[in-house]
Amino acid sequence: MELDNIKQVYLVGIGGIGMSGLARYFHKRGCEVVGYDRTQTTLTDSLAEEGLAITYVDAVDEIPANFRTSSDNLLVIYTPAIPKDSAILNYFQENNFDLKKRSEVLGIISKGMFTVAVAGTHGKTTTSTMVAHILKHSGFDCTAFLGGISSNYDTNVLFGSNNVVVVEADEYDRSFLRLHPDIAIITSMDADHLDIYGDDSHVKESFRLFASQLKEGGKLIRKNGLPLEGGATYSAKEPSEIFATNVRVESGTFFFDFKAQEIEINNIELGLPGLHNVENATAAIQAALLLNIEAEKIKEALKEFKGVKRRFEYVIKTDDKIFIDDYAHHPEELRACISAVKQLYPGRKLTVVFQPHLYSRTRDFVDGFAEVLDMADELVLLNIYPARELPIPGVTSEIIYDRMKLENKQIASKESAEAIIAGLQPKLLLTVGAGDIDTLVLPFKEILENA
Repeated sequence: MELDNIKQVYLVGIGGIGMSGLARYFHKRGCEVVGYDRTQTTLTDSLAEEGLAITYVDAVDEIPANFRTSSDNLLVIYTPAIPKDSAILNYFQENNFDLKKRSEVLGIISKGMFTVAVAGTHGKTTTSTMVAHILKHSGFDCTAFLGGISSNYDTNVLFGSNNVVVVEADEYDRSFLRLHPDIAIITSMDADHLDIYGDDSHVKESFRLFASQLKEGGKLIRKNGLPLEGGATYSAKEPSEIFATNVRVESGTFFFDFKAQEIEINNIELGLPGLHNVENATAAIQAALLLNIEAEKIKEALKEFKGVKRRFEYVIKTDDKIFIDDYAHHPEELRACISAVKQLYPGRKLTVVFQPHLYSRTRDFVDGFAEVLDMADELVLLNIYPARELPIPGVTSEIIYDRMKLENKQIASKESAEAIIAGLQPKLLLTVGAGDIDTLVLPFKEILENA
């Protein structure tokens, strides 16, 4: 596939965070971009406002006439999350169109560019967005494909004038094995996506393969304790080759010092809370230093970093009420998020609303979810969001609920959750999950503000 030949692009699953980034990329290149997604969201609405044509009906007659004939100028991109019985996907498959997975296209775009790739079962979106922000804010510049909407730039794709690209390297469906980075960061390797990998050993094997795909002379930055060899280790919890120390909270803001073999950067102010984000920043700083960005410019960039939407995003922040929304959907992500809230607001009663994501993940990590949700003072547990999956017999939110020790808990549907929050009127509220729990954020906000 030659990028310069592509004039038309159809994306099957255009509303996904990675797919929408590619849609914006090709639209910016002047291509005619069309797509299908089963659900209309604020993200698809944004794409439509930018001039992309989107349908929400999975039917062949929804494909525009000028996209129904295969040609060398037409590219069809699909996500593995699309059901195999999709009418639109099957039409393209059966009529010999040039079909490529999202990961293949990202690999083609980044080929020939200096690539900074950030991988990890969690932490990769914030860390890759931090790296991209440092490169942009410092004037170094970059192109970037991010796994979330950057709050600084209000988009998930950035366009640069140089040959450097920052990419979030997604382990789902082994997508990141399409990449050959110059700098690779690996933030975590916890078991996840076991519906794809089968077991934890295959997850770790895949990350080791990713690490082995560095270009000649490439640099690996890996979190201390991961079962990998080579590269430089980083941590905010224990001495490493690269580490954060003197971590402290002053007036609700995190500060820390950065230390590596050849450099120290003191009194770094981080515009995002949580020890896990200090750790993410430590890796991002090292990547920026490898690109010879000045320490003072890195400090200035991190102070101005506003994070990623739905990653510890403040919805309400007043003296009386705090409402935070987060995408956490794995037990370790939940642990990091809840720990950060408790560190920032010690002594306050914490109400958590959690929506489990996927039947398989709920089944595989039920004990972990139960343990970490016990950290809440009060829990509203929503029904499982199925995403791409069919129900698994015996797997419901009740299996988490039944294993928990917390007494102040209840199970609710999305529809009943609003009335529950209206009754509770929490002073410190955290909504967490990767499904459609984000559709409750605005109603909850209005309930709390109008009380």
